[in-house]
Amino acid sequence: MSHTSVVGDSAKAVVDTGLLSNRILGSATTRKTVHKFGGSSLGTVQSLETVLSIIDQRVNDDDLIVVSANGKTTDKLVEIIGLVTQCQDTEDEAFTHLLLLIQAEHKALIQQLLDGDIECQQSLVESLNADIRQIQQWYLQQSLLENRNDLLAFGELWSSRLLTAVLNQRGRRTVAIDTRECFVLSCPVKTTLNRQRSADLLLGILESKRLHVLTGFIAVDEQGVTQTLGRNGSDYSATLAAELIDANDVCLWTDVDGIYSADPRIVPSAKKLQRIEASVARELGRLGNPVLHAKTLSPLKEKNIHLHINNTFYPQQVGSEVGQFGEIARQEVSITHSNQLIGFQSKRFNGKLLEQLQQTFSFIDVDETLQQVIISAEQAYELRYHLQELCVDFQTHSMSLLAAVGFAIRDSQWHREFVANIENSPYPTQKISVNEHSLVAFSKSDCQIEWVNKLHNRFTRKHRNIGVIVAGTGNIGETFLANFLSQQQSRQELSQVHLIGVVNSTQAWFDVDGLPADKVVAEFSQHAKPCDINGLVDWLQRHPFDEVILVDITPSETFAQSYQQFFAAGVHLISANKCANTFAQHALQDLQNRANKLDCQWLSNTTVGAALPVNYALKDLCDSGHQIEEISGIFSGTLSWLFSNFDGAKSFSQLIKDALALGLTEPDPRDDLSGLDVQRKLLILARLAGFELNLEDITCHSLVPESLVGLSKQDFLDQSHLLDTDFNNQLLAAQQNDACLRYVAKLAYVDGNLTARVGIEALDNKHAFASLNPCDNIFLIKTNWYQENPLIIQGPGAGREVTAAGLHSDLVHLCRQLNSKHQDVDIKGINS
Repeated sequence: MSHTSVVGDSAKAVVDTGLLSNRILGSATTRKTVHKFGGSSLGTVQSLETVLSIIDQRVNDDDLIVVSANGKTTDKLVEIIGLVTQCQDTEDEAFTHLLLLIQAEHKALIQQLLDGDIECQQSLVESLNADIRQIQQWYLQQSLLENRNDLLAFGELWSSRLLTAVLNQRGRRTVAIDTRECFVLSCPVKTTLNRQRSADLLLGILESKRLHVLTGFIAVDEQGVTQTLGRNGSDYSATLAAELIDANDVCLWTDVDGIYSADPRIVPSAKKLQRIEASVARELGRLGNPVLHAKTLSPLKEKNIHLHINNTFYPQQVGSEVGQFGEIARQEVSITHSNQLIGFQSKRFNGKLLEQLQQTFSFIDVDETLQQVIISAEQAYELRYHLQELCVDFQTHSMSLLAAVGFAIRDSQWHREFVANIENSPYPTQKISVNEHSLVAFSKSDCQIEWVNKLHNRFTRKHRNIGVIVAGTGNIGETFLANFLSQQQSRQELSQVHLIGVVNSTQAWFDVDGLPADKVVAEFSQHAKPCDINGLVDWLQRHPFDEVILVDITPSETFAQSYQQFFAAGVHLISANKCANTFAQHALQDLQNRANKLDCQWLSNTTVGAALPVNYALKDLCDSGHQIEEISGIFSGTLSWLFSNFDGAKSFSQLIKDALALGLTEPDPRDDLSGLDVQRKLLILARLAGFELNLEDITCHSLVPESLVGLSKQDFLDQSHLLDTDFNNQLLAAQQNDACLRYVAKLAYVDGNLTARVGIEALDNKHAFASLNPCDNIFLIKTNWYQENPLIIQGPGAGREVTAAGLHSDLVHLCRQLNSKHQDVDIKGINS
């Protein structure tokens, strides 16, 4: 049958594929990105070297870098403040010990990272020592608490100085920026930035052709007094900077793999959400997600800046991306909970006071009926102090929440389900709050782990988001795509399967929000971009799906040679392409080992017999203990048609031309007549039966004489009459013996001797292979238990419809496996 090859060597590299993660991971210099590195990413020499590698590979000079304090520096500085407030007898000793520890840790980082650059080392150490002396002076003058924010600012200052110095030493022209020079807060309590003034100051500082490293976490108020941006303030610094410079993306490099559908520390079935709609992310942040924070996300909204959460220690791994997405990403539902809430109740909580409070504080819930506001424990102290200043009497109590969060969940089927589940659960609910993107149950008791798990198991989909890419747009590819939508709608296993890419020999059309399967063939040429195999592999390494399946409907050996790369990218394969299955035995074994090691599935049941279950049957026989003694049959639909119709009424050469006109042959009929396709199919079945063979171990009788091999296709057709005499003679001899001609493949294993061949045979007219319908395939399998009555599988073994059906069968089988797959969660750093 006709095929179209795919992604050839001569094609150009992939252009914008539509994958939004390419904004971060790609090499384009037209986009601006703010990269933020967290404390765990900067805490050791080893982790800093990883950061430097990421900067070298992925950070452009027009980008900005924002840094947290190295390691646990901020925690130690907070501990120093705690020592002062406690006024213990051992305070002096503890203070000195902790300060010297901080000094020693930073001095060690300086010396190891700048080994050999004595001058630079001395400069940084002198600055560090001066800062340590300043802290000591504040302590001796008993003004440490008054300078609390300036003390906390040192962590980010030391971090930015060190990274800047190391980058400069390694040839990257870099400038350190203390964000107190440019981040001006108009409301320190709510950490609201004076955006216009701050933008003017920041843009005035930035130098062209320089990389800039900004301190996170710190700013100043309108009076120039140092202020901090609170918990996760460095993330907030990064998104503020992105807004001020009109960046396209913010990448938070941290020690977590991304955002999950629930806290993976307590919900084993939680899965990573690789794409999160921005409005949903903001709601998760508002409700206390440990990675996303409401204030971090707020600067991104107006300019549609995308946020990426990537793991510093696994930089090649795709993390989570927050932004504007289509329907696929909007289908996810997350479960979040928090026991770190405080409820405030007061008889004075009315419209006017509440309106005033909401201008200053970010409440999780406001309820005038209950005369209650709920706020995070982090902000509770400031609210308490504010209410006392206003002489407002109030009561407080601990609160928790359990919530389902999803795009437009208020108007979805989950609204009623959530209420019913909460009302029937032991969670002692005070109230249920219904918002556009969240359904929240509040309680005065802690939310227990089992309640979170139960709600997660009920609300999150059991099926995984699976992306499908189709390689090959020939007859079979077009038929597969034409049937994709109806299969998707009729099979439960495919309910979360999405067509996300189609590629051919020179172009590709990718869309992570899904391609219109019913229109993709007609519209391919309008949307496709140049793409080569390297571009495809690059795209596959960055996809935002739980799993991706590549359906190879090509005859391309070059494409098959890339299977190693596809498996390395974690991609599963469904192959109609026979090339890989007929590689040399050692090469095939390496490929299969690679797939197994990387937990990648590879189904290739359509390589022989199209939709006929010959592969399944043979494997099942072997698994159940049968010893295969013979595999034989007619494996080519084209040759089946030719010899079924070759009865002397028409010459063999005319039948070849008729088959070509009917679309029953490859574009060049010699590809069928050579017997190579049948030889490959027999090899595939032999290996499936457990025999270690290579292609050259199978004798192949080509129907094309050497004199016609090197001709052009048209010259071959013009001279194909030269075949007729020999074929007529063979036919006549067979008919005289009440036999017919068939092109037969046969493997026999007798008394330890193995023979395998493909070629013409004269078969008795009563033979099972003699009465075959034109184009049908037939497979005969003899085993030690199937002797006199061998297993026979017969039916259409070629053609676009049946081959496409076989591929869809493989797709259903594979998706069934993937949907039941449990993925281990590797998460190290939430709140660490």
